[in-house]
Amino acid sequence: MTSHQSTQTMKPATAAKKLGVYLEATPAEFQEGVVSRTELNALQSDPPEWLQELRRNGPHPRPVVAAKLGISIAGLARGGITEPLTTEQIDALKRELPEWLEKERATQAEVRKETARIKAKNEERAAKSDGPRS
Repeated sequence: MTSHQSTQTMKPATAAKKLGVYLEATPAEFQEGVVSRTELNALQSDPPEWLQELRRNGPHPRPVVAAKLGISIAGLARGGITEPLTTEQIDALKRELPEWLEKERATQAEVRKETARIKAKNEERAAKSDGPRS
């Protein structure tokens, strides 16, 4: 038997997510086709001008907006942000620093602190259990 390597492809929405861009802002040919793993790797290693522009100025998908603001995606929703934002809009929010954004950043900082505490505790527990056995 011979094995044939089939080309792995993905939907444009999946490729856009992996590239960190908002699908509806991509060129029509990107939205209407399928993207192979090879094409995705090429887009990541040598992004064309349209991809560089999208990454630079947006509109950005919610995960990217949340990361740029330093909050969670749920925090975006609680703040009333449900649409993609441009870099300019994100920068304006950072300057204005509305009360909801301050609160969400504080919440996110607490979550990170708690996650680090739990990780340290688990590592300590694992180190104890890996000790000498009699």
